[in-house]
Amino acid sequence: MVTTAATSGYRGRGLRTSNGRRPAAEVLMAVSVVLALGLLLLLGPTVDCRRADKRRHHWKANVIKNHLKNHKSLEGMVRLVDGESEYEGNVEIMHLGKWGSICDDEWDSREGQVVCRQLGYNGTSRVTHSSHFGQTARKYWMDNTQCGGQELEISECRFDSWGENDCDSSEAAGVVCESLEPQKPKINSVPAVSVATKKVIQKYRIKDTSGSDIELRLVGGRTMEEGRVEAKTNDGWGVICGDGFGVLEALVVCRSVGLGYAAAAFQTDRFGGLDLPVVLSAVECAGNESSLAGCYHQHKATCSTRKETVAAVVCAREMADLEVNADELMRSAYLEDRQMYFLQCAMEENCLASSAYQIRRDETDWHLITRRLLRFTAKITNVGTAPFRPAVPKHLWQFHQCHMHYHSMEVFATFDVLDGGGMKVAEGHKASFCLEDNQCTDGARPAFACADYGDQGISVNCSDIYRHNIDCQWVDVTDLNPGLYTLKVSVNPEHKIPETTYANNAAVCSMFYSETFVKIHDCVLRNP
Repeated sequence: MVTTAATSGYRGRGLRTSNGRRPAAEVLMAVSVVLALGLLLLLGPTVDCRRADKRRHHWKANVIKNHLKNHKSLEGMVRLVDGESEYEGNVEIMHLGKWGSICDDEWDSREGQVVCRQLGYNGTSRVTHSSHFGQTARKYWMDNTQCGGQELEISECRFDSWGENDCDSSEAAGVVCESLEPQKPKINSVPAVSVATKKVIQKYRIKDTSGSDIELRLVGGRTMEEGRVEAKTNDGWGVICGDGFGVLEALVVCRSVGLGYAAAAFQTDRFGGLDLPVVLSAVECAGNESSLAGCYHQHKATCSTRKETVAAVVCAREMADLEVNADELMRSAYLEDRQMYFLQCAMEENCLASSAYQIRRDETDWHLITRRLLRFTAKITNVGTAPFRPAVPKHLWQFHQCHMHYHSMEVFATFDVLDGGGMKVAEGHKASFCLEDNQCTDGARPAFACADYGDQGISVNCSDIYRHNIDCQWVDVTDLNPGLYTLKVSVNPEHKIPETTYANNAAVCSMFYSETFVKIHDCVLRNP
């Protein structure tokens, strides 16, 4: 320390005696010798310390570098969890070093194909919704996922921003992949978390395994119209596992117990029942069965080990029922070519085909390129006994700045073009930014209007009309070859809002497309 301080003083001000005069030559010489010896003593350790600091710096840098490298390689990795075998389960994806779920909004076969291909399987046999393989305890990383089908990874598809979603724990997306013997997994994939056996898990009709005389009752609710679902089978009274239990299954339960229609379906323990035996699991209904005995289930009654829940319902005597007007659809369909410059707001809502977004990314003059749109009017009538209302409360609606409107539902309607083999070759969707009473009959009075942040909904005997000239009221058919197809227009396609029936929620029509002309005909009403 003394030597360092002296060195500093010598360099800064020059060394002086106490009386202010310069020291004699011999004194300067002596000081120089001392300084030189000090430097020789300090030089070695100083160099060693600097080298050590440098080594430590490189070690830390390498750790960070390797961490970032590994982190990057894990980004977008997918896995299947909670399935009975390694090729099925709810889908989870890695982002920022953490696993998260994918919401089932707009989840269909295209997204399932991408996930299964990313995992190394040949394809997907089906996709699942409503946390079919058990409620998720993880954050949702992806919502409103839309794939073209050719993507190598699910993260390459269009979706809302990472972590942006409006989904609860019972809305996890899942897949059942086709191949029993997977190919070599891709880099961004891992084996399923739940690995049991490669035996195909077959579902059986409940009446074939548990008898047709199944009694049901609701227990634990505040009123007789709500509670956990208890079933009496050949094994006695017990609860139904909550995994995969949704509004379609709840419809059958409420009908069976004579309480009308399903107002809500839960996978929960809020009504108790976790200490009771599980007599039915993985129940799957179409919604039109007269009793639960006509539905399917897994023969082995087990629940997810991650978070056990039981099936519960809330029933109601009156309910909305939406119906697609097929005549208006056939009458109004036509083609329009429109430059992408005029479609920028629609592109923000993912209303064009995947190729449009690639063109915008790769072409400098993308705004001058045209897209071919199949436009039509969608008239949706409430033929039920209660108003149809959005599930999301008003204060949570999202305002879309470009279109200057509020989104009350993520997806109100979907428009799909299918080829002869039933594969989706073009698609569109409609967010419910303005759900209102445009036209009423039989003495009904309009009660819902979107202007000035008004309430949204469709009254009984009233119709909401999305006219052909509104943004996103189309299917982008630019990439479609001329030929015969099927057009399917579905409302409330994900059964997010309960109705008396979903058998009239989709209009399935024959479609002839010749590049310059389109004809929609022979429409029938079906379940989405």
